[in-house]
Amino acid sequence: VGPRDQRDSGTMFIGQIIASTAAYCACQACQITSREVLTHSARVAWSALFFLAMVVAWVLRDFAKPLLEKIPWIVRDAAHFEFDEKWFGQQAVYRVSMGNCLFFLVMSIALIGVKYKSDKRDKFLHHGNYLLKMVVWLLFNAFPFLLPNNVVEGYANLAHFGSGIFLVIQMVILLDFVQMWNETWVGWADEDPSWYYALLVTTVASYGGAITLAGLMYHWFTKNVTGGEACSMNITLITVALVVVLVFSMLSLHPACKKGSIFPSAAIGLYCMYLCFSSLQSEPKDYECNGLASKITAASGSTLALGMLVTLCAVVYAAFRAGSNTSLFMLEDSVDGDVEQRVALLPDHDLTSAGMDGVTAPGEQEARRSAAEAVPGAGSNAVDEYTPVTYNYSFFHLIFSLASMYIAMLMTGWGSSVQDKDRIDVGWASVWVKTVALWLTALLYCWTLLAPAVFPDREF
Repeated sequence: VGPRDQRDSGTMFIGQIIASTAAYCACQACQITSREVLTHSARVAWSALFFLAMVVAWVLRDFAKPLLEKIPWIVRDAAHFEFDEKWFGQQAVYRVSMGNCLFFLVMSIALIGVKYKSDKRDKFLHHGNYLLKMVVWLLFNAFPFLLPNNVVEGYANLAHFGSGIFLVIQMVILLDFVQMWNETWVGWADEDPSWYYALLVTTVASYGGAITLAGLMYHWFTKNVTGGEACSMNITLITVALVVVLVFSMLSLHPACKKGSIFPSAAIGLYCMYLCFSSLQSEPKDYECNGLASKITAASGSTLALGMLVTLCAVVYAAFRAGSNTSLFMLEDSVDGDVEQRVALLPDHDLTSAGMDGVTAPGEQEARRSAAEAVPGAGSNAVDEYTPVTYNYSFFHLIFSLASMYIAMLMTGWGSSVQDKDRIDVGWASVWVKTVALWLTALLYCWTLLAPAVFPDREF
C-alpha cells in the first residue's frame, strides 16, 4: 500500500469518526429536545398521540380487510352484511375510534378535580409516564377488536351525537376567537392607528375570499356534467349561504348591536362560505352536479394524501384549542370558580396559547408570587402546592374523547357506504352535516350580536 493510499484510508477513517460523532450528537439532541417538549407541553404530546390515532384509523380503513377477515367473531357476527372492502374499513375505523374515545374518557374521569400542580395526578397521569401511557393506549386500541359487531355498531350510532357536540364546541371556539381577535387589534389601534388599516385589509381579504369561494362554487357545482336538469339544490345552497353572510354583516352594523363589528362578520362569513364549499365537495363523485369530482379523481396520489393530512391536522388543532380554552365553558358561579382557579383558566392568550405548559405565564407568575409570599423560603415543590394549573385537564381530555368520535364520522362519511378509498368525509350525510353546521354558526353569531340588546341587564 502506497503513501497516498494510506493517507486516503486515514482521511476516510477520520471522516467516519466525525460522521459518527455528529450523528450521535444529533440523536442525543433530538432525544433531549423531544424530552423537553414532552415535559413542558403535555398538550403537544397528547395532540401528537391523537394525530397518530387518526393516521392509524386512516391506514386501517383502506387496508384492514385482510386483518379483519382472520378475526372469527367479526366475520361470524357479520353474516348478514355484504363483505366488501368498505364495510371492513368502517369496522376498523369504528374500533380505533372507540378505543381512543374510551382512553381519553378514562383520562378525563381520572383527572377530575386537578386544580394545583402539586396534585400527583398532574405529574404521573397528565405530564409524566409517557411510555406507560403509550402501552395503555395500545391496549385500549386493541380492546374494541375483541368486541362483537353489535357493540361497535352501537358505538357508531353514539358517535353521531358526540361528533355533533364536538362541532358545536368548534363553532363556539371560533366565535370567541374572532371576537377576541377583533377586540385585541382595536385595543392596539388606540395606541397605534396603523392597526385600523390592518383590520381593514383583513376584512376586505375575508370578504374577497368569501366572494371567490362563491364564484368557484357556482362554476363547479351548478352545471350538470351529463347535460340533464339544472342543479337547483346546489344553486339554492350557495345562494342561501351568500344571503346568510349578507344578513349578519348588515346586522352587525345596526345601531342596536352595540358589540357588532364588520371584521368578525367578514371572518365568520369566510368560514361559512368555506363550510358551504366543503359540503358541496363532499357530494359523491358520481353525482352529476359535482363538477369538481373529476378533477379530484385525476389528481395525483400525493396531492390527495396531502389534502387528507391537512384535514387531520385541522381536526387536531381544533381539539387542541377547544380543550385548552376551558374558561369559555366555565360558569362564573361554578363550584370550581374560586379566585385561583379562575386565574388558572384564563383564555390562552393570557396564558400558554402555544401549548407550552411549563412556560411561565402572567397568571401563573402572579400565583407563584402569592405562593412565595405565603410560604417564605419555600422550594419549588412547596410553591407548586399553591400554583394552579393553566387549564382544566379533565375538560381537555373530554374534548379529545369527543374528537375521537368525530374522526369515526369523518373517516366513514358519517357512516356512508359511498366513502372512497382515496378520500375522506364524502357522502350525503357529510353534505348535510356541514350545511347544518353553516346555519348553526350563523345563528350563533347572530345571537351574540342580538343578545346584549335583548337582555341589557346581563353581561355577555
